[in-house]
Amino acid sequence: MSFRREKYVARGGPDGGDGGDGGSIILVAKPGVDSLAAVAHKQCWRAEHGQPGKPANCHGRSAHDLTIEVPPGTIVIDQATGLVLKDLALPGEEVVVAEGGKGGRGNAHFKSSTNRAPRQFDPGVPGRIRRLMLELKVIADVGLVGLPNAGKSTLLSRLSRARPEIADYAFTTKTPMLGIVSLSLDKTFVLADLPGLIEGAHLGVGLGHEFLRHVERAGILVHVVEPMPVDESDPIENYHAIRSELVQYDPTLGDRVEIVAVSKSELPVAEEVRSRLQAAIGREVLGISAVTGQGLDRLLSAISKALANRAAGSPEAGA
Repeated sequence: MSFRREKYVARGGPDGGDGGDGGSIILVAKPGVDSLAAVAHKQCWRAEHGQPGKPANCHGRSAHDLTIEVPPGTIVIDQATGLVLKDLALPGEEVVVAEGGKGGRGNAHFKSSTNRAPRQFDPGVPGRIRRLMLELKVIADVGLVGLPNAGKSTLLSRLSRARPEIADYAFTTKTPMLGIVSLSLDKTFVLADLPGLIEGAHLGVGLGHEFLRHVERAGILVHVVEPMPVDESDPIENYHAIRSELVQYDPTLGDRVEIVAVSKSELPVAEEVRSRLQAAIGREVLGISAVTGQGLDRLLSAISKALANRAAGSPEAGA
């Protein structure tokens, strides 16, 4: 609220300016951002306030919006209601998660022929406060699935420049690792090494839900089967157990294009396991070795064919 004060001007009228709008908070999917660590380590995000109006009908400055960059594949959930506000699946997608307040009106807005010295003003509308949950589901063209220690990380490091942790114990991969695999000079795809799966994963056993929620995003699955498990279990039963976990978590995963490969083909028992598994499922099973490179060209060829069929809308699997 303000009135004009100027020498030789009697009874100066109302000249209170309007307030500026507050900034909004926007989440945007940014290519190259690969985790939610930066967001998770800061609990409160606050956009700027709009500036108040001033005398002489000066309008307050509106605040800039606050943009938070998150990885593509981030799901934005309202914590209070549990509703999904936006699935930022594609790079560049954005959502306004908290709208900025609207600036108030100065007393100059209220002047009239009958109210020549208004003392009313509008304080404006406050901005929105909201609690959010952010869940990241990795988006990859191809996802590597299989038991822990099946050789998925080694395969990823051989096919791409990704350098996941590789060790001779289970669950070395605790979070998804992504790598870019080149099929030709102008054709690439994103390959994800997903955390290992064990029986009961659909109930949350082991890294169950941490694994399975990322499988949902993979367009094509490469099922890596270890020919000689450390626990001496049967590789064919292991394959069916993992398939069962996928279907129990999400029935649509059973219809996902799947390429089956027996890893560590340099081992003497690998070929016998490959033949048995191929006879059991009734379709081709590849034999590969990330150590010697055996069968990797055939695997890439099968993936390339599956990606082409998927792009064309064909249901045929690559292998």
